[in-house]
Amino acid sequence: MADNVQVLKGTLDLLILKSLRWGPAHGYAVVTWLKRTTDGAFQIDDGALYPALHRLQNRELIEAEWGRSENNRRAKFYRLTPRGRHQLEREISTWSRFSEAIWKVIDATEAPA
Repeated sequence: MADNVQVLKGTLDLLILKSLRWGPAHGYAVVTWLKRTTDGAFQIDDGALYPALHRLQNRELIEAEWGRSENNRRAKFYRLTPRGRHQLEREISTWSRFSEAIWKVIDATEAPA
């Protein structure tokens, strides 16, 4: 299992939006998916997750409704809105350009002039 790493400021929203790309999910499912997908590197606690979900709702990027979880418990299920899908694509594009630039620095083989 990998060491836990902190999620960079501003990336939690992207991670949540991506987790909802395949359809509605409740908060625990989002956290479990992130943990599993990152081999345990990202472990998001409730104190970070639920404020982020509310922030995304307030921005109308996701919407929520009550339903039943797989174990028949009442849970709030979140899903992307069309606006959220558009934002996800924009953030993926931005993050891709950012990470490519970081890798260019990490892989650099010559010193600054």
